[in-house]
Amino acid sequence: MTMKKRILFISTFLLVSAFGELGALAESPDLPALPTSAKNMDTLSFCEEPVPMENQDVLERLEKELLLTVGNRPQVILWLKRSRRYLPYIEKMLQENKMPEDLKYMVIAESALQPHVGSNKGAIGFWQILPDTGRKYGLKIDNAIDERRNLSASTRAAIRYLKELHEWMGSWTLAAAAYNMGEQGLAAEMMVQHTSDYYQLYLPLETQRFVFRIISAKLILSDSAKFGFNLKDDEYYQPIEFDEMSIDCFQEVPISLIAKASDTHFKVIKDLNPEIRGHYLTEGTHLILIPKGAKKGFTERYNKLIKDYEAEKTNRIYIVKSGDNLSSIAEKFDVPLPVLIIWNRLDLNKPIHPGDRLVIYPENKIFGQDKED
Repeated sequence: MTMKKRILFISTFLLVSAFGELGALAESPDLPALPTSAKNMDTLSFCEEPVPMENQDVLERLEKELLLTVGNRPQVILWLKRSRRYLPYIEKMLQENKMPEDLKYMVIAESALQPHVGSNKGAIGFWQILPDTGRKYGLKIDNAIDERRNLSASTRAAIRYLKELHEWMGSWTLAAAAYNMGEQGLAAEMMVQHTSDYYQLYLPLETQRFVFRIISAKLILSDSAKFGFNLKDDEYYQPIEFDEMSIDCFQEVPISLIAKASDTHFKVIKDLNPEIRGHYLTEGTHLILIPKGAKKGFTERYNKLIKDYEAEKTNRIYIVKSGDNLSSIAEKFDVPLPVLIIWNRLDLNKPIHPGDRLVIYPENKIFGQDKED
């Protein structure tokens, strides 16, 4: 079978399966003509570097990723829906740094545009960055903050890393492969195998697939209708609107308090700032995102809430007595044990001792507001 016929065959298969399975999530119009669907498949590029489609092995690897990707229709629909929420910010940062726009598809291959995704190797976030790599490129990663989950911060770090990889490897294709498997490992394989052609290198299977997964994402998102995905404008998740706010914390501050000052909910603040771990902002200055429009009057509300919080906390101190344990204290005050732990940032591996001071709010304060009698 010639390459052109194989391209037509794979396009037909993808389109038929697409129209058969998508259902109500993305209604499909008339099937597009096959020549149009197959157009330019033999002149593909990644970051303006040509993909050697005349190589039968390369064609087969691309077909495999396209079949697997399009076959997972719910995942592709979620890619598309999330794309307008996140990709415009990534595109802008790539453009500002004079980086190829195709690199934005790496985020889809890495995390499917999800901030909390992690790997068994410890990579986390939109760009699946390892802890040491993240710290090397300026990300804060500790028990309180993990900026790998922050879109802007992680994209800045990934751009810096990819720039260095490109300078070293001399190609964006190799830079992407090195990003996936590590630059030292890729350099070693290039030396041993005597080639710097990604498409001719025998690499770990995940890395052999990686660039093709990126290209598949590029093909689908660049012309989703070609593959049977026809979402309407109102079916896409819209870009997140927010205000930036610099907050000075002279001590740990509950995120629930930040939410009140923003006239919103705890979950909204956590979703806007996925890098924040736990229930508190640590001491220091933080630049956080709050809902659009909440900046007006925020400082006044925040200062009042901090003052009330301090007064309330001072009045709610319980001094641990001999024979006390966390369970007995929670039972005594009729509060759940987990909330006692959260209020006091306790470590269950560290015992409490007589004389320790715990903050305990009354039951009608647990949910951040007084209950009616």
